[in-house]
Amino acid sequence: MIALGHLKSLVQNPQPKGSSDYDLNPGLTLPAGRKLRPAAVLIAISDLDQGGRVWLTKRASGLKHHPSQIAFPGGKIDAQDASPEHAALREAWEEIALASDKVDIFGRLPPHETVTGFSVVPIVAHISEPFQPVAEAGEVDEIFSVPLPHVLSPENYHIEKRKWRGSWRRFYTVPYGPYYIWGATACMLRGLADRV
Repeated sequence: MIALGHLKSLVQNPQPKGSSDYDLNPGLTLPAGRKLRPAAVLIAISDLDQGGRVWLTKRASGLKHHPSQIAFPGGKIDAQDASPEHAALREAWEEIALASDKVDIFGRLPPHETVTGFSVVPIVAHISEPFQPVAEAGEVDEIFSVPLPHVLSPENYHIEKRKWRGSWRRFYTVPYGPYYIWGATACMLRGLADRV
């Protein structure tokens, strides 16, 4: 079991270089002159006294981008957002009804660049009070949690590959039960596991 103070100290220490969807694919060429759009996600952890749970969503199947994929609550950083933390908390309220007054921010993980052109800042936080998750209609099909020890164990991660734009692309997966957690979400969780 990981202690609250230990987890907090891990994300407050100086951060290493960020990660990228391209890390496992050194043969892929990054687009020249690419401009990354800023985004933030909330890695929300509850029940640390019982081992910990990490909250995730299954995106709605009708969405244009990443339908039915497993993701953290989060999204683009809007002009009115004062910080990545503000954006992540705003999105968590909209997507899963997690109020910001029930959350203690621990810190940030290094940003993660996605192949879809985002620079995503993962915000690690503790859900300090019970909350009743409610899925945002049209955006989220399901809200669920996975045990923190599962995603903190490097042996649970696998590297798989599939064709993407005519080339093979390798990516992390960390499946749990019926949930296929992969891509950027799995990579950010792997970043947290590596720090622990």
